[in-house]
Amino acid sequence: VQLQAYGGGLVQAGDSLRLSCVASGGTFSGYTVGWFRQAPGKEREFVGHITWSGSTYFTDSVKGRFTISRDNAKNTVYLQMNSLKPEDTAAYYCAAGGRRSGSAFSNTYNYWGPGTLVTVSS
Repeated sequence: VQLQAYGGGLVQAGDSLRLSCVASGGTFSGYTVGWFRQAPGKEREFVGHITWSGSTYFTDSVKGRFTISRDNAKNTVYLQMNSLKPEDTAAYYCAAGGRRSGSAFSNTYNYWGPGTLVTVSS
């Protein structure tokens, strides 16, 4: 399975942005799909995930602002980001695999796509 994240860009604080993670070469309908981000000079961190059944979980810093949904027919998972803040600036990565009940740990994901850069200006 190959993953590709799309939708990054430059936005202002308070704006919204939707990222897409598209799978090819297979289906990830049975996988947990996670989103991670890495800001310049910082370690990669977990953002949120969606399980095969549609359950979602988010890190505290994005709860209430970010949502994740999936369209298995399109082999696509979406990260909707609202009320963006400058501290959300990072390269965002999607990953598939993990545990069927979900996981916040990057080493439990088998497939990764290249990141897409999100820059939030103040």
